[in-house]
Amino acid sequence: MGKSGRDWTQIYAIYGMEDWQTLIFLLIQAFLFTFMSLIFLLYFNTVSTFFEHLMFSALPSNAPRFIAGFTGSVTALSAVCLFVAAGNIFYSSITLYWEMANRVVNVVNDWSTVKTALDVGCGRGILLNAVAWQLKKAGSSGRVVGLARRKTLTVSTLRTAKIEGVQEYVTCRDGDARRLPFADCYFDVVVSAVFLHTVGKEFGHRTAAAAAERMKGLGELVRVLKPGAVGVIWDLVHVPEYVQRLRELRMEDIRVSERVTAFMVSSHMVSFRKPKEQMLGPWEIRVDWRCNNMC
Repeated sequence: MGKSGRDWTQIYAIYGMEDWQTLIFLLIQAFLFTFMSLIFLLYFNTVSTFFEHLMFSALPSNAPRFIAGFTGSVTALSAVCLFVAAGNIFYSSITLYWEMANRVVNVVNDWSTVKTALDVGCGRGILLNAVAWQLKKAGSSGRVVGLARRKTLTVSTLRTAKIEGVQEYVTCRDGDARRLPFADCYFDVVVSAVFLHTVGKEFGHRTAAAAAERMKGLGELVRVLKPGAVGVIWDLVHVPEYVQRLRELRMEDIRVSERVTAFMVSSHMVSFRKPKEQMLGPWEIRVDWRCNNMC
């Protein structure tokens, strides 16, 4: 994990790829459209004659050839687009994910002071192990917890931590991001990578109910952060919602990275800091979050 110059083959050998079904589906469609475009190219005259038999005689005589050429061009263009989509998903799942994980951990200035960290939606463990490596490199005695949706994922995640040589810094548990099984003000750092947008997906990605569930997950990230601690989220599509909610929760140093195309959609990295004091109520009454009763 300490080698920043890894190529995709090394990353894939350790972590593999999660969403193989989408990639295979895109590739099958791409090869199918490629085959069809070759048929149009190699048997253009035959295809034109076929269209000629299907058309009314009132149409111009060159219409069948135009339709055959246009259809073949669209088919070939579709094949190219499908190959590009498959390539982007493969790149996003491996190389880009690795690069963004390193960008996420670089947001934290001093890992030597971090005792507890949390990766919400740890998946294969790329970001989780990146955090663990930072703890190891800084000589910290801290640990990072990876939260997975299913218990079966924790076994494979711990396996990758062992391969990376950071198993003593890593622990995993299953749980729901909307109800994190941790006390208030528990973690020095909370991170998450391309996960929060999936919270509440059972309600549909664009529904108000799904948005409410995502905000629950974001609120839980804030809740378990210690006052003055840092949170970093790399996520897809709904980043403006997160920024608005973080402002409503009066988080500090909210920063949004430039747009990065990942998994064929727009993604951003959002970092923020939980204030040591919080403003509450219409009269801006300050409450010290360092209260021992809360943390």
